[in-house]
Amino acid sequence: MDADRFMRVIIRDLSGTLQDTIGLEDAKGFISVVGARIGDQFDALYRAALKQAFLGRAEVALALVDLKRRIGGDFFIIEESDEKIVLGNRVCPFGTYVEGRPALCMMTSNVFGRIAAENLGYAKVNVEEAIANGHKGCRVVVYLNRHGEAAEALGREYYSVEARQ
Repeated sequence: MDADRFMRVIIRDLSGTLQDTIGLEDAKGFISVVGARIGDQFDALYRAALKQAFLGRAEVALALVDLKRRIGGDFFIIEESDEKIVLGNRVCPFGTYVEGRPALCMMTSNVFGRIAAENLGYAKVNVEEAIANGHKGCRVVVYLNRHGEAAEALGREYYSVEARQ
């Protein structure tokens, strides 16, 4: 067992213990806290690397794909508009260890939500399909405003701390 596999086993067992002990919704809450912190760190790294105070929509979309690629995912842009960014994924960064651990999808939701909201003012993230839930891949929709399709969509909302609107 190498260090990467060891860490994946630990994360799988921790998330499974949370899900089994306190329930899926509360487990998602705890994992959300970690995801928000990581999202803020990634956001700061991308802004610094690009030497920009805020990223535009296209840059946000590319940053989401890039960060997941760097940690072992295979995300790609399906659609990008002023209304939403739709992403697909063929490989989870947690590998097969994510199976049966949908609480871990809160990492994706929070990282994507924090980066989008901090740069664009608002985000609502809906993980429509997830490898963790037995799908062949993931489909994640990041809505960029509260109106239209987003108003009716399921998902978790994220707001800018800097109140950039």
